[in-house]
Amino acid sequence: MTATLDADLVGLADVRAKARAARRAFDELAGADQETLDHIVRAMARAGTRASEELARLAVDETGYGVYEHKIHKNRYNTGFVARWMLERRAVGVLWADERTRVTAIGVPMGVIAGIIPVTNPTATTLFKSLAALKSGNAVVHAPHPRAARCTLRAAEIMAEAAVGAGAPEGIIGCLENPTLPATQELMRRPEISLVLATGGPGMVRAAYSSGKPTIAVGAGNVPAYVGASVADPAEAAEMIITSKSFDNGTACVAEQSVVVHDAVAPAFLAAFEAKGAFWMNPDQQAALAAVLFDERGAMRPASVGQSARRLAELSGFTVPSDTRVLAARLTTVGVGTPLSREILGPVLSVYTAPDVAAARARCREILALDGEGHTAAVHAADPDEIAPFTSLPAGRIVINTPALFGGMGFSAEVDPSFQLGTGTWSGSICSDNVTPLHLINITRVAHEVRPWRQVYDPVEL
Repeated sequence: MTATLDADLVGLADVRAKARAARRAFDELAGADQETLDHIVRAMARAGTRASEELARLAVDETGYGVYEHKIHKNRYNTGFVARWMLERRAVGVLWADERTRVTAIGVPMGVIAGIIPVTNPTATTLFKSLAALKSGNAVVHAPHPRAARCTLRAAEIMAEAAVGAGAPEGIIGCLENPTLPATQELMRRPEISLVLATGGPGMVRAAYSSGKPTIAVGAGNVPAYVGASVADPAEAAEMIITSKSFDNGTACVAEQSVVVHDAVAPAFLAAFEAKGAFWMNPDQQAALAAVLFDERGAMRPASVGQSARRLAELSGFTVPSDTRVLAARLTTVGVGTPLSREILGPVLSVYTAPDVAAARARCREILALDGEGHTAAVHAADPDEIAPFTSLPAGRIVINTPALFGGMGFSAEVDPSFQLGTGTWSGSICSDNVTPLHLINITRVAHEVRPWRQVYDPVEL
């Protein structure tokens, strides 16, 4: 008991010190123009790129999740593609001016951001939130998942060293060194914190929204992909879906979870699906895998997250070919009683067939309703009339003819590139956008009088 109490006290002291240091740094940085901030961001991005391999190795070794080479790409995506997008835009100072209405919009930093970091993508998320915070003139204190404490701290240190080297004040980027749930909760409640930017599991998201602070948090992603009768190339659709779901062993919430295939193309698609690395499980294997993935309460077992298809099969008591990329289950129902229809942070895909577009859309809607509303859906079809019914699904991103992972995060589709994807009020979030530095500012509107104020008393005819 004494050891636990001491650890908690040390963690709470660390929270106070990091939050206060971040607030002092934010106050010192106040007034920095966009050019100054961009100079800092550019230095941070370059440092993060140089460290991408080191951070990927640390993340895989510490958490046991994902694929080393893929985590390198995730790190570099944030310090390269996303950082370049940020640098091409303004977040502070004059954002736009409308001469006709005589309104000028001015971006104003929010303050100190609490960055809640997940165990599945710890270093890439830390890089992203650090860059977004400094681009918008804010300070940030990261709260790692306890099982990703060292790699998250190292990523934050690299960002902080680069920022300070480029002229930012000490303390502008902090990271808790003794992360616990009480410490993270205390950070979110601290008076120095202006905004909570949370990525994590359902429990952490609920805690963030209960902190009493403005919060942008993401929800779960049970992502359906529809393969339609008009799909241009069923084999290419199969490759996109399998690549997306197997990338980094399925640790991205935005990757596909279920595939709904129109009967007209099912033979061609399913044959290509198997040829490209999907292993079809029989009912006994599906049941064994479900027991490995989920505990008696229905929660996903941490030890099963981010494992390869071969490893999951091994844990479930069966073997698969060496070139297996995903484990596939033919299903006919969706719901808590069908565990493999739920979101799985691993290379597992459930597959359904549908006789027509209406049945396929209904199935996709059913999948989203199982803890996936607000996130993402994918459609593979060439006919606009076949695509149209799916655009009314309750999802913040509906990507067309592209992998859900790469399209949803803003690389292969022209949505804002980001590593935090909002899920909207569908899932209890305030934001359905891909989160960018423009979500981390307040906007002041300087508005001149354009009509005599006394006319407010005049009647208006409609």
